[in-house]
Amino acid sequence: MSALLALLLAVQLSLPQLFDQALSASREGDFSAALPLWNQVLELAPEDAAAWSNRGNVQLALGDPQAAIADQTRAMELDPSNADPHLNRGTAEEALKQWDAAEADYRWILERSPDASALYNLGNVQGSKGDWPAARASFEQASEARPGFAMARSSAALAAFQLGDLDQAETELRRIIRRYPLFADARAALTALLWRRGASGEAESHWASAAGLDPRYRQTEWLLEIRRWPPLPTQALSDFLALSS
Repeated sequence: MSALLALLLAVQLSLPQLFDQALSASREGDFSAALPLWNQVLELAPEDAAAWSNRGNVQLALGDPQAAIADQTRAMELDPSNADPHLNRGTAEEALKQWDAAEADYRWILERSPDASALYNLGNVQGSKGDWPAARASFEQASEARPGFAMARSSAALAAFQLGDLDQAETELRRIIRRYPLFADARAALTALLWRRGASGEAESHWASAAGLDPRYRQTEWLLEIRRWPPLPTQALSDFLALSS
């Protein structure tokens, strides 16, 4: 849907219909259509905190974290007890590498409840600040708060790898793979760990699965900047890829 068509439709819709239309476009990832729809919602209902927060998420998806932060802040002003804008603002602050600001938003949530997403994001922030013991603890708490949170478990294992606790890291990664055999992150992490330990044959086997599931694990910059792996596992996987190729 083009932005112009979205605006034309908005004129004909009631506020609830318009909100639903905007939410649907957001959920479908059609952010260029969602943004003008949220603009229309906010013109009609400027005190709607959920609309501000949703528009903030769209702003971030469209590459404007500053606008996202402004929208999430407005949502907080309108609905001070809601944790979602803090989580969303923290994500936008992370995009700008405003680590302390993001940590403050996540801790605001955690002072009120053991939220798994806030714990996981806090772990990413702590890792980005180089505090891998704290990051490991946050990832472990996130996996406890939400059983089945595979990415938190994998991140905790990667933090253990970074800290030199290779036995625990390997044990946990194998557990994750047994439970989620198609989970590329754990496969790639185990590849790096096994390569570091000299088990090149098994490393190759796990890499064949990981690369087929998600080719982004070949990209060092993506691992460090987007997925936020620790440096030692990232270097190990990079060494593996350099020599195996």
